[in-house]
Amino acid sequence: MPLNLLLLADTHVPKRAKALPAQVWTAVETADVVFHAGDWVTVDLLDQLERRSRRLIGVYGNNDGPDLRARLPETATVTLEGVRFAMVHETGQAKGREARCGMLYPDADVLVFGHSHIPWDTSAPGGLRLLNPGSPTDRRRQPVCTYMTAMVDSGAITEVRLVELRRDEARLNRQ
Repeated sequence: MPLNLLLLADTHVPKRAKALPAQVWTAVETADVVFHAGDWVTVDLLDQLERRSRRLIGVYGNNDGPDLRARLPETATVTLEGVRFAMVHETGQAKGREARCGMLYPDADVLVFGHSHIPWDTSAPGGLRLLNPGSPTDRRRQPVCTYMTAMVDSGAITEVRLVELRRDEARLNRQ
């Protein structure tokens, strides 16, 4: 059965935004599986996502303290509909990322990561797909805040889509 995925990272709630935008919560509620690649900042958001997600897979990031690290791993792996996922917050510098991650995650088909707040969708020479959804709350040097959606069906990841947050909604959540 096809699965709807939501990929998040670098939410930084409540430091960069008071809350996740309503557009993101709508995506959470329609997703079969939510991935969060770290930098939650407080356990409150983890608790909220656990309550509102059908299934949540998360890792901690460099801005996450002991309370989050006690509940989340540094890396996570899961197989969904035959697709092998790995997730980590940080992958190092962009130069050489595909080859480096291909060596670090040889048993994965897809690597979800965060840290840079820069959306990323590439493939390593061996076929590993690398996905960074950007940030739905802190665009940094990007033109807009973002997250990703995707489908998994019959052993393949399809319909990977970078979703831009509406500027008015992103601005409201930072006030």
